[in-house]
Amino acid sequence: MALALLAAPGPVLGHAALIDVMETRAVTIHARYDTGQPLAEAQVAVFAPDDPRTPWLTGRTDADGRFSFVPDGREGRWAIQARQAGHGAMGYITWGAAEPGEATMLALASPAATDGLQRLVLAACVVWACISTALYFRRRPAGHKGAR
Repeated sequence: MALALLAAPGPVLGHAALIDVMETRAVTIHARYDTGQPLAEAQVAVFAPDDPRTPWLTGRTDADGRFSFVPDGREGRWAIQARQAGHGAMGYITWGAAEPGEATMLALASPAATDGLQRLVLAACVVWACISTALYFRRRPAGHKGAR
């Protein structure tokens, strides 16, 4: 009987999963090309207001071109840069100076973005370069006398 009590199954103790949830003020960027395609896995550098030359944080965007971070409490203008394959954008956010819980986006510019006029001017320059090169090589060398 004692052996039967020892062999009897006891309560099964499982393990649990826990999650701690906290609310934070965070900054999230969404980096994308002007076509709407995300800058997936792009390099991101975040610059603190008091040291705009040295990255405070570096990382990569996710597959949707998103990256989030929580500033360390320093107030001022933070700079966020995203770069991928020669393309990039720079965004700025003022942290802590606005109303509590509110951040203000100052600017978002992409030097790699091109519009229709820029493409037209670039195409005209390429055509002009081709014509100029063809005319240069077509001219006769100095001192060359052609048959008349």
